[in-house]
Amino acid sequence: MSDLEQRLRHTAQEVGGVRLHVVEAGSTDGPPVVLLHGFPEFWYGWRRQIGPIADAGFRVIVPDQRGYNTSEKPRPRSAYNLDLLARDVVGLLDSFGLERASLVGHDWGGVVAWWVAARHPERVRKLAILNAPHPIAFRRFIKKSPRQVLKSWYAFFFQVPRLPESLFGLRDWALLKRALRRTSRPGAFTDADLGEYARAWSQPGAMSAMINWYRAPPPDTSQDAEARIAAPTLIVWGARDHALDRRLAEESLARCDQGRLEFLEEATHWVQHEEPERVNRLLLDFLRSETG
Repeated sequence: MSDLEQRLRHTAQEVGGVRLHVVEAGSTDGPPVVLLHGFPEFWYGWRRQIGPIADAGFRVIVPDQRGYNTSEKPRPRSAYNLDLLARDVVGLLDSFGLERASLVGHDWGGVVAWWVAARHPERVRKLAILNAPHPIAFRRFIKKSPRQVLKSWYAFFFQVPRLPESLFGLRDWALLKRALRRTSRPGAFTDADLGEYARAWSQPGAMSAMINWYRAPPPDTSQDAEARIAAPTLIVWGARDHALDRRLAEESLARCDQGRLEFLEEATHWVQHEEPERVNRLLLDFLRSETG
């Protein structure tokens, strides 16, 4: 057992009628920080951040979001609507008796974090986003960017019923493993890492649930013309992202009242895996600062 594994506390939390597997580390008296993973990861995707953030005195809370790993997996696509995903985070804070917390999100976890900060601003102390666009910024940008439409081809492919799940499951998840390595820098994902991911993907119903995040109907944004973000916000963006145009980082920053953007020019979408020391330093400097 690794040093990190020995320090983790695993619990199950009932959140809005869905049971989530949650990993914790650090002092329960420390300022709470919630780490939200994206597709196709689970809590393990933050393995290089959990220890350093906990060692800095924070209470680190890392859920497997609904549909992932050993968390509950509702069957309807509508169960993965962004409003419900955001309410899971609010419910998670409630389950721990926390009025508010700092949120750190990557990929889909970043999208959820944006939406919590937009819809439930009173629950968010600070917001840190890694390679994830503000939902409204993305929706507007893709309408004017054919290049981004091409980059997002996989999201359209995911709308096909059952086929993506079937293809991904072939030969011990070979296609998905190859996709992670192809879109990241060499060494970002080891064989051992991919073995952990394969175990999570193999949970009954997991892959369909994970892909249903892409299939769910979008939230009603008629009351959110801009969905501005009031919380102090740090955006960390790997500039060599295979799926997201770097201009999305700037478009997202424009929706923040107190925002800062850091490009990591040599990093890809998997920025926290490739440059953990730099990402951790940026996160800790931000979380420790007096702002917010």
